[in-house]
Amino acid sequence: MTTALVTGFGFGFVVAAQVGPIWLLCLRSVLRGGIALGLAIGAGAALVDAGYALLGIAGVAALLTTWEALETAAGILGVLVLVVLALRALRSALSPPTEQRSNRELNSPQAAFVVGLAATASNPLTILAWAAVFAALSSAVPDMGSITPWTMLAGVGVGTFTWFALLSLAASVLGRFTGPRFHRGVDTAAAIGLLAFAAVLAWQVLAS
Repeated sequence: MTTALVTGFGFGFVVAAQVGPIWLLCLRSVLRGGIALGLAIGAGAALVDAGYALLGIAGVAALLTTWEALETAAGILGVLVLVVLALRALRSALSPPTEQRSNRELNSPQAAFVVGLAATASNPLTILAWAAVFAALSSAVPDMGSITPWTMLAGVGVGTFTWFALLSLAASVLGRFTGPRFHRGVDTAAAIGLLAFAAVLAWQVLAS
């Protein structure tokens, strides 16, 4: 059980640490609204990662791969979510300092949690990644106990949340030594990054 928990933690931590849309969203949200928003986003991301890992175990990834209409619909939804988040970041970057606080789209941990869920779930290809992970583990360790997958899912969620907690803490400390100009730069970079991720996802959808 301990091995499964540690393994799941490692996978969750490493996958979350890869720069992506939710990574950028967490960084700018903490700089704008404080560490509580980052922790809430991390909780949403952890829940989705654990859920996607569960879907990978259940074989839903195969369904997503064989049913092109479902894969396309999921991809289009992901593109729309990323574009909306990018436009919000761009609006924040272009707003005068006196309006930036009132224009902040995440004004509570509850809202940040919901956005964290949506932003993480906007990449359906994550299901395929977790499916590959568990398929490899099943082949390498064929005698995994029935409790092992559930223990690993818990580890995945904890690992993902731990990464975003560390990122939120670092961003919170950074925010104490930076001002509005730096925050606007982060918003601009986040907007560009989110649009780039949306473009890549759109290309993948069109190419499939």
